[in-house]
Amino acid sequence: MQLGIIGLGRMGGNIARRLMRKDHTTVVYDRSKDTVAALVKEGATGADDLKDFVAKLDKPRAIWVMLPAGAPTEDTINQLAAMLDADDAIIDGGNSFYKDDIRRAKALAEKKIHYVDVGTSGGVWGLERGYCMMIGGDTPVFERLEPLFDTLAPGIGTIDRTPGLGTANARAERGYIHAGPAGSGHFVKMVHNGIEYGLMQAYAEGFDILKNKNSTALPEDQRFDLNMTDIAEVWRRGSVVSSWLLDLTALALAGDPELSKYSGDVADSGEGRWTIDAAVEQAVPVPVLATSLFARFRSREQHTYADKLLSAMRFGFGGHVEIPQ
Repeated sequence: MQLGIIGLGRMGGNIARRLMRKDHTTVVYDRSKDTVAALVKEGATGADDLKDFVAKLDKPRAIWVMLPAGAPTEDTINQLAAMLDADDAIIDGGNSFYKDDIRRAKALAEKKIHYVDVGTSGGVWGLERGYCMMIGGDTPVFERLEPLFDTLAPGIGTIDRTPGLGTANARAERGYIHAGPAGSGHFVKMVHNGIEYGLMQAYAEGFDILKNKNSTALPEDQRFDLNMTDIAEVWRRGSVVSSWLLDLTALALAGDPELSKYSGDVADSGEGRWTIDAAVEQAVPVPVLATSLFARFRSREQHTYADKLLSAMRFGFGGHVEIPQ
């Protein structure tokens, strides 16, 4: 199957590579000509601009937009809408706000262009591990594009199957779901990222307590000089709190126990804020998620070991680099 991909950054380029490894074909475009050229060498068809990109796609076209949320995505989709034909499909695989998805789907439907929103998790590891995808859009277009999603997903792999799940959840087992109509995919991903904030904060605060157990403010016989690297590693082995985030924590600590290359200035990408907004709209109490978001705000004023660990985890799964001050 053919897919056009716009935006070849940390995830877009690897989405193209994963598809090509499984005999799908790709047409790619990015403002960086060098990035396009690199993928062309790997088998992709490159495009010089959006007009050239659209012309090289077979009808009905399928286009995956992998750009930062906001103006870059909005402007690109608007430009595409003026070039596409009825029954073509635009997929937003970035981290757009779900209400923007609902609006875009309605506007594109007037031109009989399909719109699909894909909440995509997997970060810089997706090429090898696959991408967990939460997908919103009309059922017929989802089913038409499903071979792409099935290829990009992790598959069942080595994860133990859930007892009693049955065959009705086969897609979820393989790592993707059709969540519902337009907007639902990004809504589920938004809450996923809100939860991610809370989990990361819990690890960060716990390790901060461990790190500071040798504080001079404590009685001398109560001070422990604990090995953060060993603790992260042993918790990976059969512990109730084991997870991929803990794996990334252990990886970071093994290479740099003091996390010296991180300032602890922790950014937030937007989904955490949107999750709290949704909780307020629905009157759902989310004290852990809200506090984890506010902790990131605080990190930009006072840096702790916990903040550095958050930065290390964000770099580990997403390649997120701290914003220079």
